[in-house]
Order: sequence, then C-alpha cells, then structure tokens
Amino acid sequence: MHRRQFLASAAVAALLVAAAPAWAQDAPQAVVEAYLAAWNAHDSAKAAELFADNVVYYDASVGKPVEGKEAAKTGVIDNFLKAVPDAAWTMKGAPVVQDDRVSFEWEFSGTNSGDWADGTKATGKKFSFTGASMFSVKDGKIASQSDYYDALGFYKQLGLM
Repeated sequence: MHRRQFLASAAVAALLVAAAPAWAQDAPQAVVEAYLAAWNAHDSAKAAELFADNVVYYDASVGKPVEGKEAAKTGVIDNFLKAVPDAAWTMKGAPVVQDDRVSFEWEFSGTNSGDWADGTKATGKKFSFTGASMFSVKDGKIASQSDYYDALGFYKQLGLM
C-alpha cells in the first residue's frame, strides 16, 4: 500500500515539475518582464503579442484609454519606438506582485530622433524620466496597463515646452 502511494505521489510530483515551466511563463511577473524585454529589443510585434485582444492601455498624461491590441501596438508601442529608436525602459527595483497585478517604478530614456505619430517633429534631444506602471494579467496576457509619469518634465527635456 505504501509503495503504491509513493509511486502515485512521485508521478504527480513529476507531472507538476514538468508543467511548472508553462505555469511560470504565464505568471503575471514573467509576462510583464517578457513585455519589458520586447520593448527593450525594439520588437513591437513581440510586445503586442503579450496583450490580450481587448487590452486597455491608459496613459495618465493623455487621459483617454487606448483599447484593443492593435490600437495599443500602433498608438503606443510603435509610436514610441519610431520616435525613440534607442529607447531603454528599465525597471527600478523589484516589482510589486499581488495575484494578477504587477506594478513597478521605471526609468525611460533615449534620444528623440524620429517623428511622433501626432506629427510632432523629432527634436534630436536625449531624455530620461521616471514613472510607474500598473499591469493586470489574465490567462498569460496583459489585460490592462496604466502608466503614470511626469509628462511636463519629459516635454521640457525634449524642448517642446
């Protein structure tokens, strides 16, 4: 009897260990870290793959959410990566993770060497500013992202104000 229980327990443990990498990849922190890595690789398609189809992206400086995977890809990721081809998005410290939510402080830096999607011409100026983001991850995809940062300081560094 004990041998059967041991073998059954060992089989269950082996299945859990084999399945753990799939669980770990879908873990909210791992999803957000992969998203950040895609941004830093300047791969907007890979970053957008991590969005849920109905993602809601909120930039506090804009005030109106962008809804949907394609709109978030073109309106946010592509816009920034085209305007700042050398963009670097760095997590400051460890993220705060609670259930399906991930938050962290960050620094975003680069050189505005490309035009912005709204028609604002490139300034050629370097910049660096800090902010914070909050993510909600459901079923291994980013369901929402909210960014909060000093937009005025950012625009001043670019010479736009």
